[in-house]
Amino acid sequence: MWAPTNGRRRADYRVGMSIVIPDAGQRWRCGGCGNLTRFDVTRTRRTTEFWHFDLAGDHRVEETEVKDESVEAVTCRWCGRADVDPDAPTNG
Repeated sequence: MWAPTNGRRRADYRVGMSIVIPDAGQRWRCGGCGNLTRFDVTRTRRTTEFWHFDLAGDHRVEETEVKDESVEAVTCRWCGRADVDPDAPTNG
C-alpha cells in the first residue's frame, strides 16, 4: 500500500519484519531506484552511558554501551520506498 508522506511515497509492508543492519561485506540497495548510499533509518537504542560533568555543569558522554538496538524502518532518501535489499554486496 502506497501513501504520500511529506511529499514522498512510503511502503508500509515492512511492519513486523526485522530489518538487518548490513555488515562490512553487505549494504542496502533500494528496490525501487537502486540507491546504495542514502537512507532514512528509524531505530530504537537502549544504552548505558558514562557522563563526565565539568565544574561548570556541562557534560560530555565518554563511554556508551549499547544494551539493545532495533531498526524499525529504512526508507530510501531518494524515492521514499521501504523495500530495501540488505544483501547487496560491497565492491571489494
